[in-house]
Amino acid sequence: MKEKIISVRNLTKQYQKEQASGIRDISFDIEKGQIVAILGESGSGKSTLLKCIYGLLKTDEGEVLFKEKRVLGPDEQLIPGHKEMKMVTQDFSLNIYAKVYDNIASMLSNTDVQGKRDKTFQMMRHLNIEHLKDKKITELSGGEQQRVAIAKALISDTSVLLLDEPFSQVDALLKNQLRADIKRIAVETGVTVIMVSHDPADGLFLADQLLLIKEGQLLQSGAPAYVYNHPQHIYTAQLLGNAVVLDAAEAEKLGLQSKGSKVVFYPEWVDLKGSWNSRRFEVKDVYYKGFYEELLLEKNGVTIRAIQLNRGEHKKNDHVQVNIPKFLSF
Repeated sequence: MKEKIISVRNLTKQYQKEQASGIRDISFDIEKGQIVAILGESGSGKSTLLKCIYGLLKTDEGEVLFKEKRVLGPDEQLIPGHKEMKMVTQDFSLNIYAKVYDNIASMLSNTDVQGKRDKTFQMMRHLNIEHLKDKKITELSGGEQQRVAIAKALISDTSVLLLDEPFSQVDALLKNQLRADIKRIAVETGVTVIMVSHDPADGLFLADQLLLIKEGQLLQSGAPAYVYNHPQHIYTAQLLGNAVVLDAAEAEKLGLQSKGSKVVFYPEWVDLKGSWNSRRFEVKDVYYKGFYEELLLEKNGVTIRAIQLNRGEHKKNDHVQVNIPKFLSF
Protein backbone atom coordinates (compact mmCIF):
# COMPACT_ATOMS: atom_id res chain seq x y z
CA MET A 1 0.00 0.00 0.00
CA LYS A 2 1.35 3.41 -0.99
CA GLU A 3 2.09 6.11 1.56
CA LYS A 4 -0.58 8.77 2.08
CA ILE A 5 0.90 12.24 1.77
CA ILE A 6 -2.26 14.41 1.94
CA SER A 7 -5.46 13.70 3.86
CA VAL A 8 -8.40 16.10 3.69
CA ARG A 9 -10.98 15.61 6.43
CA ASN A 10 -14.47 17.16 6.37
CA LEU A 11 -13.12 20.41 4.95
CA THR A 12 -15.49 23.39 4.83
CA LYS A 13 -14.74 26.96 3.81
CA GLN A 14 -17.68 29.28 3.13
CA TYR A 15 -17.25 32.90 2.02
CA GLN A 16 -20.90 33.91 2.47
CA LYS A 17 -23.27 32.41 5.03
CA GLU A 18 -26.46 33.29 3.16
CA GLN A 19 -25.53 31.53 -0.10
CA ALA A 20 -23.42 28.58 -1.23
CA SER A 21 -19.80 29.53 -1.91
CA GLY A 22 -16.45 27.88 -1.31
CA ILE A 23 -16.41 24.19 -0.32
CA ARG A 24 -18.46 22.01 2.00
CA ASP A 25 -17.59 18.84 3.93
CA ILE A 26 -14.95 17.49 1.52
CA SER A 27 -12.83 14.43 2.39
CA PHE A 28 -10.27 12.43 0.39
CA ASP A 29 -6.72 11.03 0.51
CA ILE A 30 -3.80 11.51 -1.88
CA GLU A 31 -0.95 9.02 -2.16
CA LYS A 32 2.69 10.03 -2.55
CA GLY A 33 3.70 10.48 -6.19
CA GLN A 34 0.14 10.70 -7.51
CA ILE A 35 -1.10 13.27 -9.99
CA VAL A 36 -4.52 14.45 -8.84
CA ALA A 37 -6.80 16.65 -10.93
CA ILE A 38 -9.56 18.70 -9.29
CA LEU A 39 -12.14 19.32 -12.01
CA GLY A 40 -15.27 21.46 -12.13
CA GLU A 41 -16.88 24.52 -13.64
CA SER A 42 -15.73 28.05 -12.83
CA GLY A 43 -16.90 28.98 -9.33
CA SER A 44 -17.27 25.39 -8.18
CA GLY A 45 -14.72 25.76 -5.36
CA LYS A 46 -11.67 24.16 -6.99
CA SER A 47 -9.19 26.96 -6.25
CA THR A 48 -10.57 27.37 -2.73
CA LEU A 49 -9.84 23.69 -2.07
CA LEU A 50 -6.31 24.04 -3.46
CA LYS A 51 -5.59 27.08 -1.25
CA CYS A 52 -6.92 25.25 1.81
CA ILE A 53 -4.61 22.30 1.11
CA TYR A 54 -1.64 24.68 0.89
CA GLY A 55 -2.62 26.53 4.07
CA LEU A 56 -3.42 29.90 2.45
CA LEU A 57 -7.01 30.02 3.72
CA LYS A 58 -8.42 29.66 7.20
CA THR A 59 -10.99 26.88 7.11
CA ASP A 60 -14.34 26.93 8.90
CA GLU A 61 -14.37 23.21 9.69
CA GLY A 62 -12.24 20.13 9.11
CA GLU A 63 -8.50 19.83 8.56
CA VAL A 64 -5.76 19.04 6.04
CA LEU A 65 -3.03 16.61 7.06
CA PHE A 66 0.40 16.47 5.42
CA LYS A 67 2.13 13.20 6.34
CA GLU A 68 -0.33 12.85 9.25
CA LYS A 69 0.46 16.33 10.62
CA ARG A 70 -2.08 19.14 10.43
CA VAL A 71 -1.40 21.89 7.90
CA LEU A 72 -1.46 25.24 9.70
CA GLY A 73 -3.69 28.05 8.47
CA PRO A 74 -2.61 31.63 7.68
CA ASP A 75 -3.63 32.76 11.16
CA GLU A 76 -1.24 30.27 12.78
CA GLN A 77 2.06 31.13 11.09
CA LEU A 78 3.95 34.20 9.95
CA ILE A 79 4.26 33.14 6.29
CA PRO A 80 1.17 31.31 4.96
CA GLY A 81 1.68 28.08 3.05
CA HIS A 82 3.37 24.76 3.82
CA LYS A 83 7.16 24.65 3.45
CA GLU A 84 7.14 21.30 1.60
CA MET A 85 4.52 22.45 -0.90
CA LYS A 86 4.77 24.99 -3.69
CA MET A 87 1.95 26.59 -5.66
CA VAL A 88 2.15 27.82 -9.25
CA THR A 89 -0.64 30.28 -9.98
CA GLN A 90 -1.90 31.67 -13.28
CA ASP A 91 0.32 34.76 -12.99
CA PHE A 92 3.45 32.53 -12.47
CA SER A 93 4.95 34.94 -9.82
CA LEU A 94 8.24 35.33 -11.69
CA ASN A 95 10.73 38.22 -11.61
CA ILE A 96 10.04 39.43 -15.13
CA TYR A 97 13.27 41.49 -15.37
CA ALA A 98 15.58 38.67 -14.24
CA LYS A 99 16.98 35.88 -16.38
CA VAL A 100 15.53 32.37 -16.39
CA TYR A 101 18.55 30.93 -14.55
CA ASP A 102 18.36 33.57 -11.82
CA ASN A 103 14.61 33.08 -11.31
CA ILE A 104 15.10 29.37 -10.65
CA ALA A 105 18.39 29.59 -8.72
CA SER A 106 16.98 32.27 -6.40
CA MET A 107 15.12 29.55 -4.49
CA LEU A 108 18.42 27.98 -3.32
CA SER A 109 20.90 29.27 -0.74
CA ASN A 110 24.48 30.29 -1.57
CA THR A 111 26.08 27.94 0.95
CA ASP A 112 27.06 25.57 -1.88
CA VAL A 113 27.52 27.65 -5.04
CA GLN A 114 28.53 24.74 -7.29
CA GLY A 115 25.72 22.54 -5.94
CA LYS A 116 23.28 25.39 -6.53
CA ARG A 117 24.43 25.72 -10.14
CA ASP A 118 24.30 21.96 -10.79
CA LYS A 119 20.82 21.61 -9.33
CA THR A 120 19.51 24.60 -11.29
CA PHE A 121 20.79 23.21 -14.59
CA GLN A 122 19.41 19.76 -13.72
CA MET A 123 15.95 21.23 -13.13
CA MET A 124 16.13 23.24 -16.36
CA ARG A 125 17.00 20.04 -18.25
CA HIS A 126 13.99 18.32 -16.63
CA LEU A 127 11.73 20.97 -18.15
CA ASN A 128 13.58 21.39 -21.45
CA ILE A 129 14.41 25.06 -20.81
CA GLU A 130 18.20 24.91 -20.48
CA HIS A 131 18.55 26.78 -23.79
CA LEU A 132 16.56 29.69 -22.27
CA LYS A 133 18.89 30.19 -19.29
CA ASP A 134 20.11 33.67 -20.31
CA LYS A 135 16.75 35.01 -21.51
CA LYS A 136 14.69 37.44 -19.46
CA ILE A 137 11.15 36.41 -18.51
CA THR A 138 9.73 39.22 -20.65
CA GLU A 139 11.27 37.54 -23.70
CA LEU A 140 9.51 34.21 -23.14
CA SER A 141 6.22 32.83 -24.42
CA GLY A 142 3.45 31.84 -22.03
CA GLY A 143 4.39 28.16 -22.27
CA GLU A 144 8.06 28.92 -21.57
CA GLN A 145 7.12 31.06 -18.56
CA GLN A 146 4.98 28.18 -17.32
CA ARG A 147 7.97 25.83 -17.44
CA VAL A 148 10.18 28.33 -15.60
CA ALA A 149 7.54 28.75 -12.88
CA ILE A 150 7.30 24.98 -12.41
CA ALA A 151 11.10 24.64 -12.30
CA LYS A 152 11.26 27.40 -9.69
CA ALA A 153 8.59 25.66 -7.62
CA LEU A 154 10.22 22.21 -7.78
CA ILE A 155 13.89 23.06 -7.21
CA SER A 156 13.77 23.43 -3.42
CA ASP A 157 12.98 19.76 -2.69
CA THR A 158 9.24 20.25 -3.02
CA SER A 159 7.10 17.27 -2.00
CA VAL A 160 3.77 18.56 -3.35
CA LEU A 161 3.36 20.76 -6.43
CA LEU A 162 0.06 22.67 -6.56
CA LEU A 163 -1.02 23.96 -9.99
CA ASP A 164 -3.92 26.40 -10.35
CA GLU A 165 -5.24 26.27 -13.94
CA PRO A 166 -1.75 25.48 -15.29
CA PHE A 167 -2.71 25.57 -18.97
CA SER A 168 -5.06 28.56 -19.03
CA GLN A 169 -2.50 30.83 -20.73
CA VAL A 170 -1.06 28.19 -23.04
CA ASP A 171 -2.25 27.62 -26.60
CA ALA A 172 -3.56 24.23 -27.70
CA LEU A 173 -0.32 23.29 -29.47
CA LEU A 174 1.70 23.50 -26.24
CA LYS A 175 -0.89 21.96 -23.92
CA ASN A 176 -0.12 18.34 -24.73
CA GLN A 177 3.63 18.92 -24.45
CA LEU A 178 3.24 20.59 -21.04
CA ARG A 179 0.92 17.82 -19.85
CA ALA A 180 3.48 15.24 -20.91
CA ASP A 181 6.28 17.21 -19.20
CA ILE A 182 4.38 17.34 -15.91
CA LYS A 183 3.62 13.62 -16.05
CA ARG A 184 7.28 12.80 -16.79
CA ILE A 185 8.57 15.09 -14.02
CA ALA A 186 6.22 13.48 -11.48
CA VAL A 187 7.65 10.06 -12.37
CA GLU A 188 11.29 11.22 -12.42
CA THR A 189 11.20 13.25 -9.19
CA GLY A 190 8.50 11.46 -7.20
CA VAL A 191 6.73 14.77 -6.54
CA THR A 192 2.99 14.68 -5.85
CA VAL A 193 1.02 16.95 -8.17
CA ILE A 194 -2.39 18.45 -7.35
CA MET A 195 -3.84 20.53 -10.16
CA VAL A 196 -7.02 22.51 -10.63
CA SER A 197 -8.60 22.73 -14.07
CA HIS A 198 -11.92 23.48 -15.75
CA ASP A 199 -10.80 21.44 -18.79
CA PRO A 200 -11.59 17.73 -18.30
CA ALA A 201 -8.98 16.78 -20.91
CA ASP A 202 -6.27 17.86 -18.45
CA GLY A 203 -7.47 15.35 -15.87
CA LEU A 204 -8.14 12.51 -18.30
CA PHE A 205 -4.70 12.97 -19.90
CA LEU A 206 -2.65 13.50 -16.75
CA ALA A 207 -4.23 12.28 -13.56
CA ASP A 208 -4.04 9.12 -11.50
CA GLN A 209 -7.06 10.35 -9.55
CA LEU A 210 -9.89 12.73 -10.43
CA LEU A 211 -11.86 14.83 -7.95
CA LEU A 212 -15.12 16.15 -9.43
CA ILE A 213 -16.37 19.29 -7.66
CA LYS A 214 -19.75 20.95 -8.14
CA GLU A 215 -21.07 23.88 -6.10
CA GLY A 216 -18.49 23.26 -3.39
CA GLN A 217 -19.19 19.56 -2.95
CA LEU A 218 -17.15 16.53 -3.96
CA LEU A 219 -19.40 14.54 -6.30
CA GLN A 220 -17.06 11.69 -7.21
CA SER A 221 -13.43 10.65 -7.06
CA GLY A 222 -11.40 7.82 -8.55
CA ALA A 223 -9.22 6.75 -11.45
CA PRO A 224 -10.04 8.63 -14.68
CA ALA A 225 -11.11 5.55 -16.67
CA TYR A 226 -13.40 4.35 -13.87
CA VAL A 227 -15.00 7.75 -13.24
CA TYR A 228 -15.53 8.28 -16.99
CA ASN A 229 -17.17 4.89 -17.52
CA HIS A 230 -19.07 4.81 -14.22
CA PRO A 231 -20.24 8.39 -13.52
CA GLN A 232 -22.36 8.64 -10.39
CA HIS A 233 -23.98 11.89 -11.55
CA ILE A 234 -25.18 13.26 -14.87
CA TYR A 235 -22.94 16.29 -14.29
CA THR A 236 -19.86 14.04 -14.26
CA ALA A 237 -20.77 12.43 -17.59
CA GLN A 238 -21.50 15.82 -19.17
CA LEU A 239 -18.28 17.39 -17.86
CA LEU A 240 -15.96 14.53 -18.81
CA GLY A 241 -17.47 13.36 -22.08
CA ASN A 242 -20.15 15.79 -23.27
CA ALA A 243 -22.67 13.00 -22.75
CA VAL A 244 -26.09 12.76 -24.40
CA VAL A 245 -28.87 13.14 -21.81
CA LEU A 246 -32.46 12.05 -22.57
CA ASP A 247 -35.49 12.03 -20.33
CA ALA A 248 -37.40 8.76 -19.90
CA ALA A 249 -40.04 9.67 -22.50
CA GLU A 250 -37.41 10.48 -25.13
CA ALA A 251 -35.51 7.29 -24.33
CA GLU A 252 -38.68 5.23 -24.72
CA LYS A 253 -39.19 6.64 -28.24
CA LEU A 254 -35.82 5.15 -29.10
CA GLY A 255 -36.60 1.83 -27.47
CA LEU A 256 -34.38 2.43 -24.45
CA GLN A 257 -35.90 1.37 -21.15
CA SER A 258 -34.70 3.61 -18.33
CA LYS A 259 -34.64 2.53 -14.69
CA GLY A 260 -34.78 6.19 -13.67
CA SER A 261 -35.93 9.53 -15.04
CA LYS A 262 -32.90 10.03 -17.33
CA VAL A 263 -30.86 8.03 -19.82
CA VAL A 264 -27.21 9.00 -20.37
CA PHE A 265 -24.64 7.77 -22.87
CA TYR A 266 -21.50 9.02 -24.59
CA PRO A 267 -21.53 9.61 -28.37
CA GLU A 268 -18.87 6.90 -28.82
CA TRP A 269 -21.21 4.33 -27.24
CA VAL A 270 -23.57 4.68 -30.20
CA ASP A 271 -23.06 1.86 -32.71
CA LEU A 272 -23.56 2.98 -36.32
CA LYS A 273 -22.79 -0.41 -37.87
CA GLY A 274 -26.16 -1.79 -36.91
CA SER A 275 -27.50 -5.18 -35.82
CA TRP A 276 -30.81 -7.08 -35.89
CA ASN A 277 -32.41 -4.60 -33.45
CA SER A 278 -31.00 -1.45 -35.05
CA ARG A 279 -32.99 1.77 -35.31
CA ARG A 280 -33.04 4.11 -38.31
CA PHE A 281 -32.07 7.73 -37.70
CA GLU A 282 -31.75 10.68 -40.04
CA VAL A 283 -28.40 12.47 -40.19
CA LYS A 284 -29.27 16.11 -39.46
CA ASP A 285 -25.70 17.41 -39.53
CA VAL A 286 -22.07 16.31 -39.68
CA TYR A 287 -19.31 18.03 -37.69
CA TYR A 288 -15.68 17.58 -38.76
CA LYS A 289 -13.41 16.80 -35.78
CA GLY A 290 -10.14 15.87 -37.45
CA PHE A 291 -9.66 12.12 -37.47
CA TYR A 292 -13.38 11.54 -36.81
CA GLU A 293 -16.76 13.17 -37.40
CA GLU A 294 -19.61 13.78 -34.98
CA LEU A 295 -23.05 13.08 -36.35
CA LEU A 296 -26.21 14.82 -35.19
CA LEU A 297 -28.95 12.20 -35.51
CA GLU A 298 -32.73 12.49 -35.15
CA LYS A 299 -35.61 10.04 -34.83
CA ASN A 300 -39.18 10.62 -33.60
CA GLY A 301 -38.27 14.18 -32.58
CA VAL A 302 -35.36 12.98 -30.41
CA THR A 303 -31.82 14.19 -31.19
CA ILE A 304 -28.64 12.32 -30.24
CA ARG A 305 -24.97 12.49 -31.21
CA ALA A 306 -22.66 9.73 -32.44
CA ILE A 307 -19.01 9.32 -33.46
CA GLN A 308 -18.15 8.34 -37.03
CA LEU A 309 -14.57 7.14 -37.46
CA ASN A 310 -14.92 6.46 -41.18
CA ARG A 311 -15.23 10.04 -42.33
CA GLY A 312 -17.73 10.62 -45.12
CA GLU A 313 -19.42 7.23 -44.69
CA HIS A 314 -22.71 8.88 -43.67
CA LYS A 315 -23.66 12.34 -44.92
CA LYS A 316 -26.31 14.92 -44.09
CA ASN A 317 -29.86 13.69 -44.89
CA ASP A 318 -28.72 10.04 -44.98
CA HIS A 319 -30.64 7.47 -42.95
CA VAL A 320 -28.45 5.27 -40.79
CA GLN A 321 -28.86 2.15 -38.71
CA VAL A 322 -28.18 2.87 -35.04
CA ASN A 323 -27.85 0.68 -32.00
CA ILE A 324 -27.25 1.91 -28.44
CA PRO A 325 -26.09 -1.22 -26.63
CA LYS A 326 -24.82 0.61 -23.54
CA PHE A 327 -26.38 3.43 -21.56
CA LEU A 328 -26.77 4.60 -17.96
CA SER A 329 -29.97 5.29 -16.02
CA PHE A 330 -30.29 8.10 -13.46
